[in-house]
Amino acid sequence: MDSRTILAELPRLRRYARAMLGDRAAADDLVQDTLERAWSRFAQWRPGSDLRAWLFGIMHNLRVDQLRRGALSTLSLDEEADDVPTRATQTDRLEMMDIEAALRQLPDEQREVLLLVALEEMSYAEVAAALGIPAGTVMSRLARGRERLRVIMAGRQSSPNLRVVR
Repeated sequence: MDSRTILAELPRLRRYARAMLGDRAAADDLVQDTLERAWSRFAQWRPGSDLRAWLFGIMHNLRVDQLRRGALSTLSLDEEADDVPTRATQTDRLEMMDIEAALRQLPDEQREVLLLVALEEMSYAEVAAALGIPAGTVMSRLARGRERLRVIMAGRQSSPNLRVVR
């Protein structure tokens, strides 16, 4: 393995970090921290295992550490930070903004799994390895996240699906 192999994963890491954080500068910082951690702990990677899952696992753990530590509230001065890739029409831009806002309303654990499966096209096993959770937990978080996203996008209040059991 050489640096080109790790650098080949850079676009995926950046895309996931930007989708998860919504802030270009914070996402780039997280990717940089991930790469630094990967290089410093390269001896811990097992040859033959999935490098992408290992890198996403490092990124996930760093993000959890950031959330536990708390962060200062800052305002980005980069005018391009709010640019969202869009198609040509204004309604498409509004739809993208609605999806982004809906994703922000999901709990972190559901948003992480949803983004890794839908955006990064990772398998359940890869997501489970990256996040350090069982595959069944990945599937349940994904199902709950998709349903909650549907409810948010439809503009309905989420109501728990409870049944009376006797």
